[in-house]
Amino acid sequence: MANAQPPGRGRQQQPQRPRRSFLQGLIYWTLVLGVWGLIFLVAFFAVFAVDLPDTSKLYDVKRQPSVSYLDRSGGLIAVRGSQYAPPVDLDKLPPYVPKAFIAIEDRWYYWHFGFNPWGIARSQIYNMQHKDEGGPLRGGSTITQQLARNLFLTANQNYRRKAQELILAVWLEAKFSKKQILELYLNRVYFGAGAYGIEAASQRYFGKPAAQLTLGESALLAGIMKGPSRYSPVASTDRAARRATIVLNEMVQARFITSAERDAAIRAKVRVNPVLANQRAQYFTDWADDQVRALVGEPTEDLVVETTLDLPLQASAEQAVSAGVAAARGQGVEQGALVSIDGEGHIRAYVGGTNYLQTQFDRATMARRQAGSAFKPFVYLTAMEAGRTPETPVVDEPIRIGTWEPRNYTGEYLGPITIRTALAQSVNTVAARLANEVGTSNVAATARRLGISSPIQLDPSMALGAVEVSPLEMAQAYAPFSNGGFLARAFGVERIRTAAGRVLYEHGMDQPPRAQVIGQPALGEMVSMMRGVVNGGTGGRAKVPGYDIAGKTGTTSDYRDAWFVGYTGGFVTAVWVGKDDNKPMKRVTGGAAPAGIWRDYMTAALPRLKVAAIPGGDYAPPPPEEDGPIDQLIDGVTGFFRGDRNEPPPSEFDDRPPPRPRDRDRRPQDPPF
Repeated sequence: MANAQPPGRGRQQQPQRPRRSFLQGLIYWTLVLGVWGLIFLVAFFAVFAVDLPDTSKLYDVKRQPSVSYLDRSGGLIAVRGSQYAPPVDLDKLPPYVPKAFIAIEDRWYYWHFGFNPWGIARSQIYNMQHKDEGGPLRGGSTITQQLARNLFLTANQNYRRKAQELILAVWLEAKFSKKQILELYLNRVYFGAGAYGIEAASQRYFGKPAAQLTLGESALLAGIMKGPSRYSPVASTDRAARRATIVLNEMVQARFITSAERDAAIRAKVRVNPVLANQRAQYFTDWADDQVRALVGEPTEDLVVETTLDLPLQASAEQAVSAGVAAARGQGVEQGALVSIDGEGHIRAYVGGTNYLQTQFDRATMARRQAGSAFKPFVYLTAMEAGRTPETPVVDEPIRIGTWEPRNYTGEYLGPITIRTALAQSVNTVAARLANEVGTSNVAATARRLGISSPIQLDPSMALGAVEVSPLEMAQAYAPFSNGGFLARAFGVERIRTAAGRVLYEHGMDQPPRAQVIGQPALGEMVSMMRGVVNGGTGGRAKVPGYDIAGKTGTTSDYRDAWFVGYTGGFVTAVWVGKDDNKPMKRVTGGAAPAGIWRDYMTAALPRLKVAAIPGGDYAPPPPEEDGPIDQLIDGVTGFFRGDRNEPPPSEFDDRPPPRPRDRDRRPQDPPF
């Protein structure tokens, strides 16, 4: 035991490693993190830079050519497609223009190297906190990153695109000065309404060069960057104004402007280009845009399209449709459409709905709705051409055609009447009998000859308007009644030329002579009878004192559609009202809301047109109204007479004429079906 050694003895003790000083630790971990950071950057670039877009085409501008639409007098209707303008020099802009964009989009623009780490971190925290709210995400992009995205990338929001955006932003910062980057940004960013760059945006929204922008206008344009459609000063005026105020407040905080300058800018009224502000004729422009592409193909250069539209008439038409639909909204009227053409087919007014910003569905041409009794003139014209006359006697009595039994409103009938009376009072049984006698195939041939292009079914019910048509077709098909019997194919594009003046298309270059589709005496007989619809029948509300007016009302089954198609010498207007879902209205007929819209519009249009009497028939001006102007006697919605006439006349219902003295006790007739 004497040889025993204490535990641990015999082992050589290891010298203790000296502890690093704080400075040494800092250097060590900085090197470690630097190495790992370098490895991360190499990996980052290897993964995300492998398919970066080609940056050699930085200054190439690829865009859809613009198409400018002019009305018949050369007034600008609209511009479609992309619009670029020559780039502007930053030094030639008012100083507050670029400062407005910096204040709201990238306050630290002059201090970062393409991206702002703190901005990215804040946006990611916000996105995580609001990921379940369904709202727009925040990207934290700097102006340089936005430029990189606009120049080279897509708008897809994913991490790969964001990474590439960051890489390209650093590349831009290394290659260009801050001034050059800001200049590129202002000249290439999208401002909505088809405008790319500050110069195009200034011209499109305010009708002036960017060098003349006011402080308020600059704030509006800078505010658009958050969302060109959401903050458009055209479509969302109030939201755009609130956003512009935020921009001005940010400029004050950044000390770019003073509080007094901000307040003055808020007080100053900003006037948006009236062509954009009114959104006038947008349904027509959409339709004409399709026509242009059908005529000359997809544009490869900027085009100018001269159209047949008359902007003053268009304004009156849009106002009449909007007011008429609003007045009848309580009766279930939700939409309306109107088309006016002259005797040669020029479309002079075209309204596809009450509000283009709410719905772009065009009811003037895209919708097909049953014509109701507005189709009856084709039945009567076929009968006139087969040898009947307006004074041919007929009998309003029950009739059965196969299994179909057309009926009048109460099952009561007028008995022996003339064809003239049957059309004026829109008697269903007589129209059905005539169509059966002359043949529904012949009636369909007549309608096609005059301009109806939609399919026409040959069942007996077609006599009462079981045919789906558009307002444009109806206006076109009534045109021969107004112009002496000649076919008038509706068209809206007069000429297409390049911006340099080279004509690509001109209407009528290869057109055959107009065909006569209605001869005498049938034309004169039809004009005379359709005058009676307005002067003593179901269309009395459409009367415009002092003018030769003729036409026909139409109401379909269950009041789903209501029409008035009327004309004077060489000018036709078709009006439709209803619901897009084809549900019934509340007893709204062609003699009420549509006839009222027609009258209001034509009252404004006729003095401008200076029309003559309807050719093809004798015309004597009617005696003056004994009880005063008709618009003082007839209620704007129901069609009931006002004043001392407490009894609502049968003209409240489309196909029911004002009672004759011998019919005072009769109830109104049934609408078609």
